[in-house]
Amino acid sequence: MNELILQYILNAIFAAIPAIGFAMVFNVPKNTLAYCGLGGALTYTTRYVLMDFGMAIELSTFIASTFIGVVALYWSRKYLVPRPVYTIASIIPLLPGTYAFTAMINLITMNAHGVTPELINMFIDNSLKTVIILGGIGFGLALPSLYYIRYNRPII
Repeated sequence: MNELILQYILNAIFAAIPAIGFAMVFNVPKNTLAYCGLGGALTYTTRYVLMDFGMAIELSTFIASTFIGVVALYWSRKYLVPRPVYTIASIIPLLPGTYAFTAMINLITMNAHGVTPELINMFIDNSLKTVIILGGIGFGLALPSLYYIRYNRPII
């Protein structure tokens, strides 16, 4: 149990580092850097925990993106900072770089050495996983703000 908690803490720390790095690249205000790091840690840890419970990476990523969308909506209202300041940096650890890289390597291998059914299968599998994860991130980030705008606006 202690090893599992230690693993979650280490993953959270290592997910916060790129989130803060990308926030610095996008020149966010200094007082928001800690929240960007916390957001990156929260999203990655949420996805990691959900995957430990047997959920697929695509659905776990969608739920983690929705979670940070809700948290960022709260932070943006509380600190009067635009929501993308928090969300863009926070989703960086969720990006499916390994799947996209593997798909491209499979495509290059097919081009260089010929097409085999195994390479086609691996390329399609990794490509679809990449696209579905990216769609889950986009939809998960948009969903909380769409819900908030829809139900907290006066009718007239």
